[in-house]
Amino acid sequence: MNAVQILTLTMLLAAGGSDQLLRSGKCPNPAVQANFDAARYLGRWFEIRKLPTTFQKGQCATADYSLKSPGVVGVFNRELLDNGTISSAVGTAKVKDPAEPAKLEVSFSDDVPPGPYWVLSTDYDSYTLIYGCTEYGLFHVELSWILSRKPTLPNETTEDLLSILSSIGVSVDKMAATVQDETYCSPMNQ
Repeated sequence: MNAVQILTLTMLLAAGGSDQLLRSGKCPNPAVQANFDAARYLGRWFEIRKLPTTFQKGQCATADYSLKSPGVVGVFNRELLDNGTISSAVGTAKVKDPAEPAKLEVSFSDDVPPGPYWVLSTDYDSYTLIYGCTEYGLFHVELSWILSRKPTLPNETTEDLLSILSSIGVSVDKMAATVQDETYCSPMNQ
C-alpha cells in the first residue's frame, strides 16, 4: 500500500468511515436502469432503507428532485435528527455520459468531488434503487438507498431490491431501515 492509500484510508476511518461500508477491492459495475427518464424520476421520494453513511444520521428522510436544466437535476434532501431539528442539503445531480443517463454524479459542495448516484432500478411510480461506489486505492466505499414514492414500500418489493444489491456483492444485512412513522416524522411537515 502506498502512502496516499494509507493516508486516504486513515482519513476515511477518522471521518467516521467505520459507519460506511469500506471494503477491499474494486467497485462492482452493476447494470443500471435501461432507458432512464429523468423527467419521470422528478418529485418526492421517501427513504426506506440505506447503507450507513457518515453524512446522514437522521430519520424521516426525503429527497426532492427537480429539473434545473437538460441533464441537471436539483436535489433537496431532508432528515429529522435525534434532537428534533431538521437537517437539509441542497445539491445537483448531473448525467456523466449521455449514453448512460442512469449514471449520475451528485454534488452538495464545490469543495468536495461529486459522488456516483446510479439508478439501478426504478418503476418511477413506487420505488427506486440507488447505488454508488467510490474507490480509494485498494479499498472502496459503497452507498445505497431504497426509496419509495410513499413512506412505506411492500416487503416483497424491498426484498426484490435487496436481491439486486446482493447479486453485486453488497452486504444487504447492513442496510438500515429508515423510520417513516407519520407521528414521529410530523416535524418534517411543518
